[in-house]
This record gives sequence, C-alpha cells and structure tokens, in this order.
Amino acid sequence: MCGIAGKVRFRSARNLQRDEIQKMGDILAHRGPDGQGIYIDDHCGLIHRRLSIIDVEGGAQPIYDEDGTKLIIFNGEIYNYRQLRSELEKKGHRLKTGSDTETILHLYAEEGVKCVNYLHGMFTFEIWDMKQKELFLDRDRL
Repeated sequence: MCGIAGKVRFRSARNLQRDEIQKMGDILAHRGPDGQGIYIDDHCGLIHRRLSIIDVEGGAQPIYDEDGTKLIIFNGEIYNYRQLRSELEKKGHRLKTGSDTETILHLYAEEGVKCVNYLHGMFTFEIWDMKQKELFLDRDRL
C-alpha cells in the first residue's frame, strides 16, 4: 500500500525545505516502490510514495483539479469509485485519469467535506486548497 506524509505551516515563517519533505518520503520508500510525487509551497509540503495498482499509467500523484488550485494525495482503494465517477461525469465533471484518487478530488469539489460519506473502501487522503490555505485530511472509518 502507498505511503503519504506532509507538513503544514499556517504562518509562513520560512519556506518548507524540499529535503525536509523528501526525508519523510525516503522513510516511506518501502510502501511505494513504483514512484514518488511531491508538492511544496510556502505553507504545505506533501509527499506520496506510490504502489501502482489502479491506473498504473495515469495515476501518479499529486493529482490537481481543473484549475490547478487543489490537489490530492491518497493511499488506499475506493471500491465504489467507478460508480462515483459515472455520477460525477453526468454532472459535468471531466476526469483526466482512470484513478480512484482523482474521483475523490472531484467528489470533494461537488460535496465538500461530506464527500467522505460516499466513499467505500480503505483509505487516507490529504486535499490541499492552495487559494484558501486549507488542508482537509480524512481516513476510512476503521
């Protein structure tokens, strides 16, 4: 199963350092040998170590929303993501990948924090809103 980590500074006293976030990812390397994704700005640093299972070619993380202001890193599996994806597409959402990860991000755009009420699976994720400087974290009910 993948690994995720990160750090948030609500006041930007100094920029987060890439090597600080990279060290977190290095510790998780055994959880995700297939790849790594990293995001860093003045307030938030997130890292994802990938074990490719769903959408092996297109599911690299972080995944960004349409306007590039929100991103998600995700660990787990959403069992009902195909159904959710279909419902989101009917509402006009255009998903670029075949991943369950992107489905969560679009569901968040539609439902806000209530998106978790629709997810069936085992998971943990972080959604960073760059405009609002808000981090939404959630994990499965277990």
